[in-house]
Amino acid sequence: MENKIKEALEKIRPMLQADGGDVQFVSFNENTGIVEVKMQGMCSHCPMAQITLKQGIEVEIKKEVPEIKEVIAV
Repeated sequence: MENKIKEALEKIRPMLQADGGDVQFVSFNENTGIVEVKMQGMCSHCPMAQITLKQGIEVEIKKEVPEIKEVIAV
């Protein structure tokens, strides 16, 4: 499961890097279905980071790994 999540993040990463940001996988809890990521670079303090997280990263990860319930930034 963790590898599928990381593969999904690799597909998203170029879009974030184009704007000076990035995202790093932190953990996945199989019991809750929650993925934790760390926003980096410009994404770490961007006012739009929460929208990017929920409407971009979370949506794309759920497409690849439907078992995911939520993606949160830590």
